Amino acid sequence: NDGNGSWSPDGERIAFKSDRDGDDEIFVMNADGSQVRQLTDNEDKDYSTSWSPDGERIAFTSDRDGDYEIFVMNADGPQVRQLTDNEDLDVTGVWSPDGERIAFASDRDGDLEIFVMNADGSQVRQLTDNDDMDARGYWSPDGERIVFFSDRYGEDLEIFVMNADGSKQRRLTNNDAEDNSPDW
Repeated sequence: NDGNGSWSPDGERIAFKSDRDGDDEIFVMNADGSQVRQLTDNEDKDYSTSWSPDGERIAFTSDRDGDYEIFVMNADGPQVRQLTDNEDLDVTGVWSPDGERIAFASDRDGDLEIFVMNADGSQVRQLTDNDDMDARGYWSPDGERIVFFSDRYGEDLEIFVMNADGSKQRRLTNNDAEDNSPDW
């Protein structure tokens, strides 16, 4: 099962997760499907890739320390570094367009919320705060806003947008269907 693909900034490579070795690992291949290379190799789940804007690093989620955390590695695989380290769920790290920050979802306050940290894992800041789930924060191309999905009104999943500092959160969709996995 292959999935969670993300394009490199130059459009020439795709990073993705695959269970072709028995568990989820990170792979990279050329855009035409050639030269598939496995970047991670462990007995834990590695998934949810995001390229840094310069194409040099890949952020990903892994449970290799016993719970799901955000990691970053060089685009050729070596030098994996753990960015988050807590007993809660930290998932779906996405680079800001300037490469300075990473947005991610975490349940460290009891339910999934959107957080931002510096690209080195420092200065973690919570952007959303409610009793429901907020997940999958993706940066606008100018880095000024973050789009995400939420069930904060207790209904179904809807799409929201906010400023990159967490201010001016507003709902974009409102219907009976599930709206999720937004991107710019």
